[in-house]
Amino acid sequence: MTQLPDVRGTLIPNKPLSDLTWLRVGGPADWLFQPADAEDLSSFLRDLPVDIAVFPMGVGSNLIVRDGGLRAVVIRMGRGFNGISVEGTRVTAGAAALDAHVARKAADAGVDLTFLRTIPGAIGGAVCMNAGCYGSYVADHLISVRVVLRTGDIVTLDAAELHLAYRSSALPEGAVVVEALFEGILDDPETLHARMAAQLKKRDETQPTKDRTAGSTFRNPAGFSSTGKADDVHDFKAWKVIDDAGMRGATRGGAQMSPMHSNFLVNTGGATAADLEGLGEEVRKKVFLHSGIELQWEIKRVGDPA
Repeated sequence: MTQLPDVRGTLIPNKPLSDLTWLRVGGPADWLFQPADAEDLSSFLRDLPVDIAVFPMGVGSNLIVRDGGLRAVVIRMGRGFNGISVEGTRVTAGAAALDAHVARKAADAGVDLTFLRTIPGAIGGAVCMNAGCYGSYVADHLISVRVVLRTGDIVTLDAAELHLAYRSSALPEGAVVVEALFEGILDDPETLHARMAAQLKKRDETQPTKDRTAGSTFRNPAGFSSTGKADDVHDFKAWKVIDDAGMRGATRGGAQMSPMHSNFLVNTGGATAADLEGLGEEVRKKVFLHSGIELQWEIKRVGDPA
């Protein structure tokens, strides 16, 4: 195996990724790198041979790693990247800070970033996919991001440079988010915490939060503006078109479309990545045949088949 650059963090060969994804599936990565800090990541990427792929990975909440694993260095941010600080209406959060923790700490300081509270995952992933909930998106609050480029350069990008759109961004290829700066509006902390409690209650009543899922499986299929806002005139819900195609509760091996919310793909126990992705593709086919709507995956699928 190719000799990789020296690091101060942790570098593990042939690391199984099933333990690191919410769906608990997936083969090994060639390497897993957990950098000590941004400078450690910078020097590693600078000295890493250009023909070796890198894959930034958060907490694996929106990811299927295929059963054959990933021919890349997976970069996973840890404790050195989970800081959260608040100054006035601005909140700085490390890439590994959980979305929910950022929402709570901001609320403690009277800053409204409550939309983050029920989003699974960490800030790095939230930026990459312009995550949103309850009508608010990262695009509405992001000021800038600090990233390490594939060349090893550490740069700060304004939010406008990311071209944030519905569930997407234009981060440079191979770039790794290390920190993000948000701005919220001031509000009463007690009010903000009450709002988040109501959001959590609604989520738990309508989504399979006790099951092994990766959040919403497919994007809502239509009509979104460049900021990620829904166009109500042309807005459809993925769960509705899945229901209309008769795929609520559908199964394949250990995979199931949740009977509770049909846009959630569930590992009921013992599912392979092939089961999960195969069921998702079956759903896409049935929906297209029924309604002519072509669902787009929201869950990211990476790696090689078994």
